[in-house]
Amino acid sequence: MQQFLLDVTASINDFFWSYVLIVMLVVLGLFFSFKGRFLQVRMIKDMLQAIREGKKGSADSISPFQAFCISMAARVGTGNITGIAIAVALGGPGAVFWMWVIAIIGSASAFVESTLAQVYKIKDKDGFRGGPAYYMEKGLNKRWMGALFAVLITLSFGLVFNAVQSNTITLAFENSFGTDRLTIGLIMTIAFAAIIFGGVKRIAKMSEYIVIVLAILYIGVALFIVMMNITKMPEMIALIVKSAFGLEQVAGGTLGAALMHGVKRGLFSNEAGMGSAPNAAATATTSHPVKQGLIQAFGVLTDTLIICTSTAFIILLSGAYKQSDLSGIELSQAALSIHLGDWASATLAVMVFLFAFSTLIGNYYYGETNIEFLKTSKLWLMLYRVSVLAMVLFGAVAKVQLVWDLADLFMGLMVVVNLIAIFMLSKVAFAALRDYQEQKKAGKDPVFYKDSIPGLENADAWEAAPVAKKNEHAS
Repeated sequence: MQQFLLDVTASINDFFWSYVLIVMLVVLGLFFSFKGRFLQVRMIKDMLQAIREGKKGSADSISPFQAFCISMAARVGTGNITGIAIAVALGGPGAVFWMWVIAIIGSASAFVESTLAQVYKIKDKDGFRGGPAYYMEKGLNKRWMGALFAVLITLSFGLVFNAVQSNTITLAFENSFGTDRLTIGLIMTIAFAAIIFGGVKRIAKMSEYIVIVLAILYIGVALFIVMMNITKMPEMIALIVKSAFGLEQVAGGTLGAALMHGVKRGLFSNEAGMGSAPNAAATATTSHPVKQGLIQAFGVLTDTLIICTSTAFIILLSGAYKQSDLSGIELSQAALSIHLGDWASATLAVMVFLFAFSTLIGNYYYGETNIEFLKTSKLWLMLYRVSVLAMVLFGAVAKVQLVWDLADLFMGLMVVVNLIAIFMLSKVAFAALRDYQEQKKAGKDPVFYKDSIPGLENADAWEAAPVAKKNEHAS
């Protein structure tokens, strides 16, 4: 049965990723980049300022920085370590170049989707919630589309992607310590259950601490390895660029393989345009939607250009990618061992556990907020939680290729639905950007109102502009 599923999902994924998704992601990413005058480059200063402001928040609300950390918890996980290793093993060094390209282009898509999530968010008992399902219903008046997306993201992030994280953890521990995968899966499931029954505030707090510490530690290790091999850097960069265009034939290094695996694994890690991060972006209490859009665009750049690149450099500088029998977490562990000794493999296994565990938290929340979109019901929420825990346990012992192929399939379907929606609503996001820039130009701290954009409807979470403000706009 597993072999049948493998064959079917592989065939669908080949068509989907080769002919549909890469074109949509690149074309729409470029469209948003030109429309926003490459805001992902020219507004870096605004992104950093929004993150600094975002650390402030009251005890009963989720700050923009915490919302950023929830989304980074989902982004920064096994995709950064295992996914990039798979990309290099199957697509060669050139996959790294295309991973960079899709991150820079895709960060514009991330800005649009997260700005829209803020514009159309709604109030609930915990503060705010929202995301693609909500802006499809409120912005496009297409609840059916929102429901379709809600089902896809709940299946992919809540269930399949969490199986991917669990799978990577148990493989890493088995490889380093010889531990039983089922035993590790049971321990992980019990620990995760304790967190997901604690609510979104606990999820936000856990994400804030785990992600920052892990990311800094991992980047530090990569920087140390780069400094150890600094003389090899020019040769490695040249190899990446040549392989990206098929000029250097190495393992897996055809142009098509490099392009497809670089885009696929890069997207799995940074989630640009996928419609996942907006679910976290919508929870933030902020004065203007664009601030959170900029923060999430920065998240894409950070995830890929810094954290994913750290993994790529560790692998390429080691030469371990030339061993055809290594892929995924085993390749990353072998590369670290070459640089730092046998102890590094075990250390990476522990880091992967913490990375993936933080991702479980973010992924779970994405499913929860979309379950609430479909139906506010304690029974449905309980069924979802039990299903998530079951998938974490399933992923712990499943065949690795099937888990990753299912993740690719559901991710692809999600991306198509979300990209269509944000293209149709992009005028709202760029109108919000103009409002933000006009206020910044006037020396103000931008504040958004439901009537800041003429003709905007269903922005119910935002207050109307004060009378004095309306008169100012009229004049």
